Amino acid sequence: MNTPTSPDPSTSPTASPTQPLDPPGGRRAVFVWGVGVSVYLVAVVFRTSLGVAGLDAADRFHVNASALAAFSILQLLVYAGMQIPVGLLVDRWGTRRVLTLGIVLFTVGQLGFALSPTYGMALLSRALLGCGDAMTFISVLRLGSRWFPARRGPVVVQIAGLFGVVGNLLSTMVLARTLDSLGWTATFAGSSLAGLVVLVLVVAFLRDHPEGFAPEPVPHAGLAYVRHQIARAWREPGTRLGMWVHFTTQFPGMVFLLLWGMPFLVEAQGLSRGRAGGLLTVVVLSNMVVGPVYGHLIARRHAARAPLALGTIGATALVWAGTVAYPGDRAPMWLLVTLCVVLGACGPASMIGFDFARPANPPERQGTAAGIVNIGGFTASMTTLLAVGVLLDATGGSYRVAFSSVFVLQALGVARILRLRARTARLERERLAAGRVEAVHVPA
Repeated sequence: MNTPTSPDPSTSPTASPTQPLDPPGGRRAVFVWGVGVSVYLVAVVFRTSLGVAGLDAADRFHVNASALAAFSILQLLVYAGMQIPVGLLVDRWGTRRVLTLGIVLFTVGQLGFALSPTYGMALLSRALLGCGDAMTFISVLRLGSRWFPARRGPVVVQIAGLFGVVGNLLSTMVLARTLDSLGWTATFAGSSLAGLVVLVLVVAFLRDHPEGFAPEPVPHAGLAYVRHQIARAWREPGTRLGMWVHFTTQFPGMVFLLLWGMPFLVEAQGLSRGRAGGLLTVVVLSNMVVGPVYGHLIARRHAARAPLALGTIGATALVWAGTVAYPGDRAPMWLLVTLCVVLGACGPASMIGFDFARPANPPERQGTAAGIVNIGGFTASMTTLLAVGVLLDATGGSYRVAFSSVFVLQALGVARILRLRARTARLERERLAAGRVEAVHVPA
């Protein structure tokens, strides 16, 4: 027989007292969740594959910097626009069906990108890929909350992000080499086979929740239900704070890895593609180290969330400014390495946004809230990708001017974080206190 667990800051004090108790976790939970995160890993490989192929894409489709940026911008536009619909679908349909649909879409998109003979068809393929990619991370977050105890939430989120980093690493190390040896079509078409592998795993092994821990059915009333879910999630300061944390922390590292890092290091810093790829790998390795550290710190002390997020933003701004403003034409290698190490912390810091939204929303609204949070970073990334491309074309290739656009979005995000931080903390304390009172005064 299950026994009640003590309240945790990461659980939702607004949830119904009749909701199922915390799932037990265990080996089966790790296995099922591992199937889910393997889908996310493949999606990230496909998403970031353009980051190592940017120069090849420009030559293949005969486009300038702005048109090259349109690949990633369109992909992220679709991704960001799908977040709330995907959150609603996950809350309504469950993880398994949404992940299955996502796999089909991003696999077809990757294969289409490999075979596209024109720029227009390649754009359409990246949009399809972005649509499928959008269905993965929120599904993985929902899967983790259904299979693991709530106290494990911060660590589960960071480990999920870590699998995304591994996908980045595979893209940087494997696809970059196969492009040189096998060429465009063989590289992208061959990588699409990974989508078929994870599709089989999901259909065969993935389950939405452990036996005996099925969630309460979600009522559905058409558009009224959709408006209700979105409005209730948005009204929570914790949801909005999570979105702005994600907005401000994620995009510098994303912009660097997704598209502009390789051209910047090769064209502006004079590095070979091999050395530039090595520096991109430093970003990924740093992310892999920082992610678990952030997760354990937040699991032990929830008050560390805001300091970690703001500290990462400050360090990123400082080192980014030092790199773009360094006297002379090229920054020294030690500064470029430092930049890559700091950018590696951006991904783990963005995961903190979900740790603000989770306590503010009950289980039946977790997918919708996660979708709102996830919009933040990808909107900022999309905006910056476009700004950098436009400024590069307007200035004749000045990365110093183009990369300075990062500071505008950072300033906006920090202002919103500071405004919402105190109110969110106060509401969390009140709900935690109410939850403890409810746990003590159990009716006979």
